[in-house]
Amino acid sequence: MNWWAKLRRNPLAQVGFVVLVVLYVAVFFADFLSPYAPDEQYRKQALLPPTPWHLENGKFVVYPSRKGPPDMNTGLPKFVEDQAHPTEVQFFVQGYPYRFLGLIPSNLHLFGTKTADKQGYLFLLGTDEQGRDQFSRLLSGGRISLTIGLIGIGISFPLGLLAGGISGYFGGLIDNLMMRLTEVLMSIPSFYLFIALAAVLPPQLTSAERFTLITVIIALTSWAGLARVIRGQVLSLKEQEYVEASRALGASPMYILFRHILPQTATYIIISATLAIPSFIIAESVLSLIGLGIQEPDASWGNMLVGANSTSKILFNTWLVAAPASLIIITSLAFNFLGDGLRDALDPRNTQR
Repeated sequence: MNWWAKLRRNPLAQVGFVVLVVLYVAVFFADFLSPYAPDEQYRKQALLPPTPWHLENGKFVVYPSRKGPPDMNTGLPKFVEDQAHPTEVQFFVQGYPYRFLGLIPSNLHLFGTKTADKQGYLFLLGTDEQGRDQFSRLLSGGRISLTIGLIGIGISFPLGLLAGGISGYFGGLIDNLMMRLTEVLMSIPSFYLFIALAAVLPPQLTSAERFTLITVIIALTSWAGLARVIRGQVLSLKEQEYVEASRALGASPMYILFRHILPQTATYIIISATLAIPSFIIAESVLSLIGLGIQEPDASWGNMLVGANSTSKILFNTWLVAAPASLIIITSLAFNFLGDGLRDALDPRNTQR
């Protein structure tokens, strides 16, 4: 019962929890935090590095940047700031319109620049080849990348829990049929399933609808491994004395299963869920890489990496790769840290106080 105290004493679990809270809050308020619309293009500012901030007279200012001649020694492009036209960075400024929570119309943004000549732009993480703000696209794409795992486990885990519980409790023919089904599903190669799905899906679907549908179908076929583990736990739990007592009192099999047995697997479910979410996030990146995920102009962390997979961009425009790759790695590590912490805290064999 002291699992919360154990979890609080795990520094890595705390770090993972805080990082995830920050990330989910950031993508939830993406429109407010983004200085520009994620699909807004500034062609003259294409492939600019992150905008430097300067402190002048107690105020933060930025300067218009342009690409200069490359360095003769390294070949790297140089960027020149026009210091004759400083632009003040302001907070709580008006910008592109959006609907907060999809309902409330607003155009208020946390920060930005306000100039009549539109010369001073603030690109926290630089721009891509079409002049779109990387920071705004990362926040917008994070909504897809961070929710795709929740959709996946929200479908696959209840199915695995139900199938494993029924199979383990009732046994016999039901057990044999369900276990043979799980073996068939586990034998299907995921990569070829992706290819088949891409070929049969209607072409008129948007990239977000297409990827969501693929994720749902993959989740419907990925519950088999969880079902086998739950079945093994149910086989042991159904022989416990409290289950026998409930059965002797006349409780129905489904009542016993859902009231007494399956809740005992909650520890494993929670831990497995936190460790499974990163696999869906990485899968989104892989699907975008092979052209089955979110497609332009929509943003996701995966297709932002795809847009920066050329050698020249990796060498000369590192900000295009560093930001989405770092977020994918940080998110995956945060979920793993939290999952490891929950495993240690909820393990009844862990007697540390």
